[in-house]
Amino acid sequence: SGAQPKVLTTEAVQASDYVITMGCGDACPIFPGKKYLDWALDDPAGQGVDAVRPIRDEIRGLIEGLIAEIDERAAKA
Repeated sequence: SGAQPKVLTTEAVQASDYVITMGCGDACPIFPGKKYLDWALDDPAGQGVDAVRPIRDEIRGLIEGLIAEIDERAAKA
């Protein structure tokens, strides 16, 4: 409940293999060799808990799918 969005810094992108944005567009730093994913999600700002929970659940599902994809690639390597 106390979590806040974090600014996507150049340093964070450089240290990452995957960069996941949620509507960042051209404002995000781009570096070669990174895998970029832009997840189109409803903006939870100012919405009540009943509206935010489905967004949270969608993010969880996307993350779980990405982890499974990464694990599958690692198993094939």
